[in-house]
Formats: sequence, structure tokens, C-alpha cells
Amino acid sequence: MKAYHLTRLSDRPILTAADVRPSHPAFQVMGAFNPAATLHGDEVILLLRIAEAVPPEPGFLHVPIVREESGRFGLSIHRFPEPEGQYDPRIFRHTDDQVYLTSLSHLRLARSRDGIHFTVDEEPFLFPARPDEAFGIEDARITFLDGQYWITYTAVSANGPGVGLAVTTDFKTIERRGMILPPPNKDACLFPQKINGKYYLLHRPMVSEIGKPSVWLAESPDGIHWGNNQFLFGAQGTSWEYQKIGAGPEPLLTDEGWLVCYHGTSAETVYSLALALLDKNDLSRLLDRSTAPLMTPDLDWEQQGFFPNVVFSNGWVRMPDGRILVYYGAADYCVGVAELTSNP
Repeated sequence: MKAYHLTRLSDRPILTAADVRPSHPAFQVMGAFNPAATLHGDEVILLLRIAEAVPPEPGFLHVPIVREESGRFGLSIHRFPEPEGQYDPRIFRHTDDQVYLTSLSHLRLARSRDGIHFTVDEEPFLFPARPDEAFGIEDARITFLDGQYWITYTAVSANGPGVGLAVTTDFKTIERRGMILPPPNKDACLFPQKINGKYYLLHRPMVSEIGKPSVWLAESPDGIHWGNNQFLFGAQGTSWEYQKIGAGPEPLLTDEGWLVCYHGTSAETVYSLALALLDKNDLSRLLDRSTAPLMTPDLDWEQQGFFPNVVFSNGWVRMPDGRILVYYGAADYCVGVAELTSNP
């Protein structure tokens, strides 16, 4: 694999939670981060994850959930005593042993002509509206395939995170296709073309007592029904790639093979970015991968936020001039942009 480099194009975020209007009067926006990205006409489209929560109340946590009542989905907010001692601000375990999220995420569009300066839509593009989305919709990926944009996302409910699929042709209307990979699974990205007549995607099953975090490959005859799952690569157990691992945006075809951006997480829960290379025709064949991260959270706004020490990418675009812009979420609060380059 060529020697690749990620160079930040700005020492400041290009989008933050302050740039986004809340979707509901009861909410404040906690984060605008982890954007999917694609080109649509003469615009760069980002599909932001917008995390919203009820403003803090001393001694209590508020848990927003989308529930179905009389055939319609509506917002329900639950109030619990705040746990004692230190705890993960993103999750809350109730005495009934049910784990809840303290925020509710949806997907929001942002648009740009230059790939740097974005305007965020006033309303959500995809808001939780199914039982398997009751705890939110997170971390989308966009792939243009068969004349439409395929959007994979993490759908979260009391039953865990699974992979949902929706499609659009114009980023005005959208059609849900349902959950294509059941819980526990996430970090799914589609390849942008069929290979040997089949659709392919990368995904990350979540392990428990046996096994380690890893990236898997699946195939499908129609993009809906997936099977022939194969282990591809896992966390190497190094200081920066130990606790978690997962694929990022859609793979990019290069002269060497399919380039895959992925994240690794250290034992101290520091998220970094790296690359892997797959064979052009045999995707199960791993040709190479990073031995050190391309990017780590080094700037203040990457180290401090709703969840600290995170750089996480699930969106990149190859611009008309050939540049590859990589959009990344920082500290679960904001968005940065970097350029991916390689040595000749």
C-alpha cells in the first residue's frame, strides 16, 4: 500500500452543535458529528448525526425515546435519578437492567459548494420512526449505486444496535428499506459497485465473551438480503487499536485495490483513523493495513467534547479535481475536514 497522509485543512471545526437548530422545543443539540458524505450535482452533501438531549437538571438524567402510540411514533421523555460516582455520559443503566441512551440522534443534511463551508438544513432528513429506531439513528454511510444513494445507518433500540437501510435519489425524499443486519451490529458501508454480479458491504458484529472486535464482509444478490459473512480483519491489540475497530465510509477504488478507512480504539478509549487495502476482485483478500494511525485526536476540540478523544470518519468524497476530502467527527460534538494524499 502506498504511504498515505491525512492533513487537516483547518485547525478549527467546520461545523459544530451550535450550527444546528434543535428538532424539538424540549431539546438542546449536544453534537453534530460523524457525517456521511457524497457528491450530488455540484454540491457536497453531508448527512450529520445530530445528538439531542433534554437540558441538564441537577441530580437527574432525562432519557428521550421514540414510542409508538395509536399507530404513530412520538417523543417520550423519561426522568431518572443521576447515578452516583463516575459514569459514561452517553448511556444510563436503570435498576431494571435496561440500558438507555441519554441523547436521541437523527440524521440532518448539510450542503456545500466548496466542501468546506456548509449550510445545515433546518429540519431532520431522517428521524426515528420505527420500533428498531426507538433510541435513535446514528452514524450513516452513503454510497451511490444503481442510480440512487444508499444510506446505511445504525438503528438503536432496547434490543441493541442494528443496521438500517434507506435510499434516495434527490436528498428530498427518502424510502426506508428496513433493518438489513440485526443486532448487535453496526459500522456498515456498501461498496459503490457490484463485483462479480453481487453487492458487498463491510460491517462490524459486536462480540461479547468470545472473540475480539473485527470487520466482516457480506454479500447480497439484491442489496437487501445479506449472507456469506466472512471475517476480514480485527483489532491488532496494539496500543492504539485494542478495544474497538470498525469500517468507515464507502471503500474507494484505487489502482492498488479497494481503500478502506477504519477507526481503532485504544484501551483508554482514544479513537484514531487508519487504512486497509483489499484486492480489487477478491474482497476477502486483505492486501495491507496501517501499522500506525493516520490521525489521532491531537487538537483541543478533538480531545474535549461530549465524549473526549475521538476522531471518527464515516464520510469521504473524491472531488472533481481529484482531491480526497475526509470528513470526521471530533469528540462527539463537531466536524473536521482533512485531505488524504499519498506519496508518488
